[in-house]
Amino acid sequence: MSYNELHPVIAINILNYDLFNQTDRFHTSYHLYEDDEKFLLTDVMEFHFIEMAKLIRDWKANKLDPWHDMLARWLMLLGMVDHRNKMVYDDIFKELDEISMTDDSLREAFHNWEELSMTQEQYLAYESRLKRIMDEESFRVDMERKQKKIIESEKRVKEKQEKLKHKEQEVKQRQQKLKQEQQRLEQGQQKLDQFKREVEESKKRMEHDKKELEQKKMEIEQKKKEMEQIENKSEQILKNMVCRLLASGMEVEQVANIAELPKEKVLEIQAEFDK
Repeated sequence: MSYNELHPVIAINILNYDLFNQTDRFHTSYHLYEDDEKFLLTDVMEFHFIEMAKLIRDWKANKLDPWHDMLARWLMLLGMVDHRNKMVYDDIFKELDEISMTDDSLREAFHNWEELSMTQEQYLAYESRLKRIMDEESFRVDMERKQKKIIESEKRVKEKQEKLKHKEQEVKQRQQKLKQEQQRLEQGQQKLDQFKREVEESKKRMEHDKKELEQKKMEIEQKKKEMEQIENKSEQILKNMVCRLLASGMEVEQVANIAELPKEKVLEIQAEFDK
């Protein structure tokens, strides 16, 4: 096997005493670095040190969270029994026992550990307590699931109610718009009817004015004919007078002065008379 194919070598040292005074951390790790420039020699070697005394101190100071830190959880399981001082940390045992209800691996480790250390009577009591705890946990989970379903159902009902309310508001708004549109149409129809009436009245006035105009035109034509007749009669009388004056032997110039006509007009009348 090539050196490049070697698996990393990881050394884990679990100590029941304090080794490093330079740090209060219970878990420290080390690699091989160059002394001056601090670059890594190799990544296939690691050294880990677990100082259980520091771990217990951190747990007592509430600096550990075994509920969310799996490493702390398993290290506390190892540190729960202090063989040097021949004691068991009951508080750690109780907390890990509760955590094991949600951690199958930890519960199995607890189960195996307690099986090895219990008497028959203790084992039966433990099984009974474990069953009660599991029943309670199951009931709690079921209730949480039911409560979650109820909350989700209430949320869906509320969302549907909100949607229905929104729809009702939209319907009301549309009805209001339709009503306003209908009012505008009615107003428009009223204006159109008024306009039609005005147009009809205008047409009637125009017809009346047209009739009056025709009447006036006929009257003017009649007046014109009458004026033409009067002019013709006047002209005829004037001609007759000119003719009588000329027939009496009066000179043309004298006749023109008396009739207040141009001499040429008198000569024209004389010519017609001679014919």
